[in-house]
Amino acid sequence: MKNLLKNKTVPVYTIAFFSFVISIILGILLGSTSLSIREIFNAVFYNSNSPEAAIFWYVRLPRTLAALLVGAALSVSGAVIQSVLANRLASPSIIGVNSGAGLAVTICAAFGVIGGFKLSFFAFIGAFLAVMLISIGARKWGASRGTVILMGVALNSILGAVSDAIIAFYPEISIMSSDFKVGDFSAVTYQKLLSASVFIILTLIALMTLSNELEVLTMGDDNARGLGLNTGLFRTVFLLLAAILAGAAVSLAGLLSFVGLLVPHAVRMAFGTRLKHLIPLSALFGATFVTLCDTLSRFIFAPYEIPVGIIMSLIGAPFFVFILIKSKGGHKNA
Repeated sequence: MKNLLKNKTVPVYTIAFFSFVISIILGILLGSTSLSIREIFNAVFYNSNSPEAAIFWYVRLPRTLAALLVGAALSVSGAVIQSVLANRLASPSIIGVNSGAGLAVTICAAFGVIGGFKLSFFAFIGAFLAVMLISIGARKWGASRGTVILMGVALNSILGAVSDAIIAFYPEISIMSSDFKVGDFSAVTYQKLLSASVFIILTLIALMTLSNELEVLTMGDDNARGLGLNTGLFRTVFLLLAAILAGAAVSLAGLLSFVGLLVPHAVRMAFGTRLKHLIPLSALFGATFVTLCDTLSRFIFAPYEIPVGIIMSLIGAPFFVFILIKSKGGHKNA
């Protein structure tokens, strides 16, 4: 059995790594103005003042790095939330976590905070409050999987309405409203990227370190307590870490949908449910998926560009419907 696992692990990680590298190359090369490898080489080592160098350093590189980080963050956040809530229909965008972070970002924008560590921190606070509200409600009322999703839909609507109300009172921030609600990387700057990347990278490392504890937690409270795990503490810790990832991603790219649902499901179908592998593979495939979607969004209709969130919704919404049908409306094993 161990040999079989090893034989399967190597090719899956190889595919994940090469897909990751290819997405980076395509993300940098393709767009409304395509760059060649020679032009990038010259921009890096020889002519840093050329138009191609400006496109590479100030558009393609920060945008590609942002897509990689956001994809990894949302995918791993979704995998953790699904594991903690024992609900594979859950994801940051569906149960209101992204909307909680989005409300916090809207409030920050109303007070003039549009980037930096403060924005990422308050986005995390909003995401954490939202995920804890859903978690506490689900446990207190013994909600089924389908009910948790409905709670998330209701929370999304409430938080979205509050955000719209704030924008109505502060019309000067309405310029960010459309792209932010759909999800977009066109406004990424190195300032935003730096602050969000610190939160995302440190949290990903922490989750990979705690993958065994998360595995034990998914065995159920009684079994986990029998193995000496403080279930209440670790449930809160994992939801907090998932909220940090979602909040940092939202502060960087807006309310991207379905990434945290689609990627962990695809990884489980391809490899299995072992969290030791689910977290790093979700990070790699999530980064690849978002980067390829962003590349497609600015290449397919070049020189025009559409928000990357539209591409993701077109892919993710049918996948979500497929999962709902497959699980009989979310009530299977509820």
